Amino acid sequence: MRRHWPQVLRTPVGIVGIALLTILLLLAVLAPLLWGDRATATDTGDILSGPSSQHWAGTDDLGRDIFFRTLVATRLSIVLTLLATALGVGLGLLLGLAPLLLPRRLGRIMVAFLNVLLGFPSLLMVLFLAVILGVSTSSAVLAIGVAIASPFARLVHTLGAGIAERDYVAAARISGVNPVRVIVRHVLPNVAEPLVVNATVTASSVLLAFGGLSFLGIGVQPPQYDWGRLMQDGLGSIYTNPLAALLPGIAFVVTGLAFNLTGEAAAGTFGAKSRSRSRWTSPAAPVTVRPSGSGDEEHARVADVLDVRDLHVSFPGPEGPISPVRGVSLTLRTGEAVGVVGESGSGKSMTALAVAQLLEEPGRVTAERLTFCETDLQAGARSDHDALLGTSLAVVFQDPMSSLNPVMRIGSQLVEAARRHQGLTRQEASDRAVDRLRAVHLADPERRARQHPHEFSGGMRQRTMIAMGLMGTPRLIVADEPTTALDMTVQRQVLDLLQETRRDHGTAILLISHDVSVVSSVCDRVLVMYAGRIVEDLPSADLRTKARHPYTRALIGAVPDMATDLDAPLTTIPGQPVDPRNVPDGCAYAARCPLATERCRQDDPVLVADAIGSVACWHADVALDVRIEEEAR
Repeated sequence: MRRHWPQVLRTPVGIVGIALLTILLLLAVLAPLLWGDRATATDTGDILSGPSSQHWAGTDDLGRDIFFRTLVATRLSIVLTLLATALGVGLGLLLGLAPLLLPRRLGRIMVAFLNVLLGFPSLLMVLFLAVILGVSTSSAVLAIGVAIASPFARLVHTLGAGIAERDYVAAARISGVNPVRVIVRHVLPNVAEPLVVNATVTASSVLLAFGGLSFLGIGVQPPQYDWGRLMQDGLGSIYTNPLAALLPGIAFVVTGLAFNLTGEAAAGTFGAKSRSRSRWTSPAAPVTVRPSGSGDEEHARVADVLDVRDLHVSFPGPEGPISPVRGVSLTLRTGEAVGVVGESGSGKSMTALAVAQLLEEPGRVTAERLTFCETDLQAGARSDHDALLGTSLAVVFQDPMSSLNPVMRIGSQLVEAARRHQGLTRQEASDRAVDRLRAVHLADPERRARQHPHEFSGGMRQRTMIAMGLMGTPRLIVADEPTTALDMTVQRQVLDLLQETRRDHGTAILLISHDVSVVSSVCDRVLVMYAGRIVEDLPSADLRTKARHPYTRALIGAVPDMATDLDAPLTTIPGQPVDPRNVPDGCAYAARCPLATERCRQDDPVLVADAIGSVACWHADVALDVRIEEEAR
């Protein structure tokens, strides 16, 4: 943290804020020692006098020097402000983060409780609590701390809930990281900046609140005094000696300004600082990964990596369960690449998340069979499969920036799962992280491991996600739109890297994409999904020539190629995808299909296997004949 403070001091705001705050803290420490006696000395012969060379701000009703009393009151005013702020911020953090740690129902109750508390004005709550708890300094601290906790808790919850939905948090959870550690390591660093700003602004408000309570006589009690108490004492002589009330008021303004300016300048530093001080070095020798499982390795290599039968995913809805995935079955063997294509909303990503066990409540996953590396993922608790999923399953998401924690170094993010599931030491994990970054062809991997995600390009971040998956011994890589928003050159590099990983390690790949041409060039088989079901399964080599489902043909036709007429409008698929909340009877594609008949609208076709592949269509042969006739023209 020390190396970030010079950056704060380079800005005018930071210089002014730190200077003011330093002066105030020095006064808080030194003023009672230097001028404590002069502040309490009474002089009945010089009562309520105006400013003079002896008393710069005059005297009060007991002849005490107002200027020195204001300086000495700095300690109590700042100490009480920091105590109440710390109490409110600490309580707010607990209340705000509780819904993220508690079960969903209890979390909702906690959020409702916060909403009720926010309905009370803060000042009214302070006065109410101060009166209920009694007139004393400690009661005022408690009252103000409790009053400021609810708005701070709401801010913490709002910011934390947004971060908790990020892919890297989901990855940490599926890796079996303790929920409290997820909050401390992944959530809080990403919301630190607005929380720091809010805490400093809150400190200013607390200072004024304390002054207000003392001014009303229900805060600091004699013989103690703070700036609010001095303002109350000076109010009676404001017409004869305005400085008696103005001097404590000026102290309020200067202190509030110091808190705000310092917090504003330091917010970026605290929000962006690294959570790691790991030292990244080039490995002197290859690092051996310690396997997390046991069993016959040769048998595992010939077995199915993934075997899914009749997979269903459902979510509760106002009119009953909503099922975006309805009876999907698929199998992947060692080293096989299978592509899944379809329009947005067809259930591709939801299927992948269900397979990776990344769907949480209220989502519900059921299947006749859901086996990964010969392990039934439906048997036992999810935590029982953490080690297997953390080392043998890798997920490359569509947006790598949301999959990488922006405030952690790249190397730190790579080593987290390796240390937990593979039993590596810090140095072994660091060496392997550098080695994996080198394996995905990142230049100067030692330096890259020390950098943050924002210092990487989009293609480099995708390579990093693949390297993260290779930290273990992945049997399956689920790549969900890994080339979205990348230019063609980088897209090719990412796909080549997946192919290289598959070739060198025998890793199976489940590639999800909208782009039929991308899938056909990389995968062995292609699964076409529509309305939560697989409607066609065929070898990628036969995709353009032997596809029989009208929807598959429409997807292929919508992709322009070198022979596309530049003067003609682009081919589109008429109509809209099916809403999972209202799936029609019969074939879900019937409303958009040119070959649809009454049978299609009444009876839902099942996936039937034959010599070419599998297709769910009542008119599969007709669709193939129509395509042949169109090409013949």
